[in-house]
Order: sequence, then structure tokens, then C-alpha cells
Amino acid sequence: MTQHLTAPILAAWIREFGQLVSNHKDRLNALDAAIGDADHGTNLDRGFRVVVAGLDATRSSPGDLLGHVGGTVISNVGGAAGPLFGAFFLGLGEALGDETTVDADRFATGLRAGLAGVVARGRADSGDKTMYDALAPAVEAFAGTGDLRGTLQVAVRAAESGRDATIGMLARKGRASYLGERSVGHQDPGATSAALLFTAAAHALT
Repeated sequence: MTQHLTAPILAAWIREFGQLVSNHKDRLNALDAAIGDADHGTNLDRGFRVVVAGLDATRSSPGDLLGHVGGTVISNVGGAAGPLFGAFFLGLGEALGDETTVDADRFATGLRAGLAGVVARGRADSGDKTMYDALAPAVEAFAGTGDLRGTLQVAVRAAESGRDATIGMLARKGRASYLGERSVGHQDPGATSAALLFTAAAHALT
């Protein structure tokens, strides 16, 4: 049976992600220290504390809620993560529209729109060693079959595989790209936090 998602349910997803970011903040910073500014975890944690504190689960629709999240992320998450995660949530929210509930099929469409927003903002592609490398496989794996639990588990595994694959990649985007061959051998922090986003979804949406 298809589970229908409402604004309060999706607010729980955002809260769960915020908690996972907080729990993994030091790990995310350590990953970023190897190829970036060592602040990916701090930036996400600081910003999502603001997001979670301002969540209004009584907003009329999932689209309204996630659009608000996207705007708040852009305003409060520093570094490259803010615009990229913000673009994801804005695209997702816009695609979900004004309906008060959305099913798995509609959510899958929204995820694809969110990914398109990330691509438009960051110009990343597969193999660039960015959050795209975890986000895109997860979105592709998320087929709106009606079995939300099973679909999300598949998406989490796809995100984690994409995350792990970044270790062997040569960075072609962002600050990490300045390191050239030295970027190889390090897991991308953005891909790591993107995988956490789907882990949070699997916990909160089923």
C-alpha cells in the first residue's frame, strides 16, 4: 500500500537529518580537512539547527514546507553546501506543489527535480567527486513503486555505494579539484552528507 507523505512526516525527515548531521559533524569535518576547508560538518550542523528550530509542521503542504527548508538552508548553511542542498530542497518542494499529501510516485518526481536543481547550481556530473555521486544514484534508485520502505532501503544502499566510490575519484569540482591527484584516496564529505540525507529518510518516512 502506498504511504502518503504529509508536511509533518517530511518535517520529521528534516529533523532526523539535522540530528544525523550533528552526530557526524566531526567525521564530516575530518573528511573535509583532507580535501577542503575542514568545515563541512560545522556548516551543515549550524545551518540545520536553524532549519530545525524554524520548522513549522503545520504548513499547508509538503511542497510549502520543503520550499521553506530550501530557502532557510541557502541563508544559513555556509560554504558550497548551502546553495547545493538549498537547490535540492527548493526543486523538491516546487515539484511537490500544493497538494496536502504526496505518494511515492510524486515524491520520486520531486527527488528528480531536486537533483536537477543541484546540477543547475553546481554543474556537477557523475565522477566529479561531489555530493552528486551519492545523490544521483539514490534518486535513480528511488522508483515510486508504492513500497516506500523497500524503495528507500534501495536508495540508501545506492547512496552509500556512490559515497564510497568517491574515494577513488579525482576531484573535478570545488576546492578539492585544486589538489589534483592528491584528492584521490579521500571520501568526499558532500557525498557523505548526501548519503545521510537518505538514511534519515529511511528512518523517518517509513
